[in-house]
Amino acid sequence: MADNVQKEIVSIVSDVTGFEPDEITPESNFYDDLEVDSVKAIEIAVAIEKRFKVTVRDEEIPNITTVKQAVDIVEKLLEEKEDNVQA
Repeated sequence: MADNVQKEIVSIVSDVTGFEPDEITPESNFYDDLEVDSVKAIEIAVAIEKRFKVTVRDEEIPNITTVKQAVDIVEKLLEEKEDNVQA
């Protein structure tokens, strides 16, 4: 599942930033490497929320600085959602 989540997030980041998917790695820093500003960060967060049907808290958005952190948060939110469905 992690690979799919990462591919989707890389695709979203590519769409928002204009960088090619093969230029984006898990270690890519949104702000330093991918020229993401606060508006683009929100665009990415909204696209992630729509794609994965999860909610990223607004106060978490500035703390997500790398692609890997975004993947980790989405996986955690998906697990929580799964746990709530099973409960």
